[in-house]
Amino acid sequence: MPTRISVGRVRTTYEFIKAHRHEFNVRTMCRLLEVAPSGYYDWLKQPISKRAKEDARLLRLIRASFMASQGTYGAPRVFLDLREAGETCSKHRVQRLMRINGLRALHGYRTRRWSIGKPSVLIPNVLQRRFTATRPNKAWVTDITYIRTWQGWLYLAVVMDLFSRKIVGWSAGPTIHRELVLNAVLMAVRRRRPQSTLIHSDQGTQYGSDAWLRFCRSNRLAPSMSRKGNCWDNAVAESFFSSLKKERIKKHIYKNRELALADLSDYIETFYNRTRRHSHLGGISPEEFEAANKVQRRSVH
Repeated sequence: MPTRISVGRVRTTYEFIKAHRHEFNVRTMCRLLEVAPSGYYDWLKQPISKRAKEDARLLRLIRASFMASQGTYGAPRVFLDLREAGETCSKHRVQRLMRINGLRALHGYRTRRWSIGKPSVLIPNVLQRRFTATRPNKAWVTDITYIRTWQGWLYLAVVMDLFSRKIVGWSAGPTIHRELVLNAVLMAVRRRRPQSTLIHSDQGTQYGSDAWLRFCRSNRLAPSMSRKGNCWDNAVAESFFSSLKKERIKKHIYKNRELALADLSDYIETFYNRTRRHSHLGGISPEEFEAANKVQRRSVH
């Protein structure tokens, strides 16, 4: 009694039959090739397998997630999007479909470093690379980077809460003077109302000036500073800038500073803080992480 065969075998049989249909009928060919006629007829009714159809459906969802992240999500974050939407596929399947269809996340590029002078006051490294905080506003990090525009450089200063990796304050301007840093930290202070918060920075005149120290004292901030020439002491801030340039600014020069400022605002406030999945936070956004923490603290009390 003939048995059912695989789709690949049926396809091969079909091609052979098609080439010799003027000589043989279907049943004769199936008997010669030792295949079941039912397999051939089943294939005629459904030439595309159920798995291929499911791959096509998943690919549409994968493309939607990939495009929503503006090409910045790799397979792990796309997989989390699908899981949140109720899909039960594996991470390896997502990786395979993205690889086959050329969906590759953007990669970073080397950044330019510059010397910004020595601080007038040396501040000890209190943070000591302890980048995990147990509560909001326990420790902040701050740093400065640059953005290319046809009008010239646009400098960006940010303040990040280590608890949730949320950008709680930021400021951008055409110069790298101390007001750039003070405006960013002032935004963070107004938003978060800190109490004895540690704020860590790289070495630089902006963070070692008397104005900086007075500002910290008046706003209940305890300053900390990286060691000279050691970027790893402020690695979390450097990582944020790497993501920003990889996911939004990569090899792009804005026409003017206003366009760059608008795009920075959209990335920080809309995408990064509210939407972007953060691996350190278990695959959720900083705002989702803080909201979940608030619910947890209420349930405990």
